[in-house]
Amino acid sequence: MFKKKSYNGLTGKTKEHLLLDAGAFFKNFVVGEDTYETAKTAGKILGATKGGGEFSAKPNIRQIEIDGVKGAAKGMEVIDSWDVSMKANLIEITKESIVSSLCAATVDSASNDDYYVIKGKEYIDDEDYTENITYVGTISGSDKPVIVQVFNSINTEGLTLATQDKSETVIAAVFKGHYAEDDENPPFAIYYPKEAPAAAQTSGTKTE
Repeated sequence: MFKKKSYNGLTGKTKEHLLLDAGAFFKNFVVGEDTYETAKTAGKILGATKGGGEFSAKPNIRQIEIDGVKGAAKGMEVIDSWDVSMKANLIEITKESIVSSLCAATVDSASNDDYYVIKGKEYIDDEDYTENITYVGTISGSDKPVIVQVFNSINTEGLTLATQDKSETVIAAVFKGHYAEDDENPPFAIYYPKEAPAAAQTSGTKTE
């Protein structure tokens, strides 16, 4: 009888390397100063989500073609740029989440006693860009979070509010990262926690 052997990537470390749950999304989170708790208290959180979110960092790669070479040649690829974005599916609809999703908007808080009046603009100011959009999530096996940041972010997808009975409106905000004048690095950073050092094992020597 043929006995099938099963192969998989499961190891004793697998349970320590799982990215769990939806996490939280913040604006202008300062790594090393802010924590999940302090940033939330300071009002930096984007809002509650439904359906989590998504981070994407895709290099745009160009293959240099050489006459006589019949396919892609090793070492002849260059990265022209990176497409970087962070998506957050926001179920918490606030003035801030609406303005952020509109990309370019003004808020009039003086002309109406009962409402903020939010209107779109025909241009984008430097102030419309957010310094960073940050995801803070749980990695199993660590008491420190995984942190993913997208820099110089703006929502280029605009705002869609879809409403229906027996359902809550969710804003699918897609924040695109942009290169800065003084920084040639792609506009993102991922902070992955280091493993805790293994406990020192002491071996006692018995003397008689």
